[in-house]
Amino acid sequence: MGINKDQVEGRVKEAGGKIQEEFGKAVGSTSETIKGKLNKNIGAAQAKLGDVTERAKDNAKDSAAPAGGDNLAQYARAGGGRP
Repeated sequence: MGINKDQVEGRVKEAGGKIQEEFGKAVGSTSETIKGKLNKNIGAAQAKLGDVTERAKDNAKDSAAPAGGDNLAQYARAGGGRP
């Protein structure tokens, strides 16, 4: 499983949002706390989108790959299924 842009950007936004949220709490700013929570959740959603995208790519690769590795070449050498 690889890593894609949405996973990286989402996790960075999530971390930044958490910092912003905690800063807002520390200074008593309700608006900063809310903005931080919002950014944290947006980042988490983007990261999850990236996770789902990677999982879909992996599943597509697995279903497209011939079973047993090089079975396609073996199949062709054996006559390709011709009677």
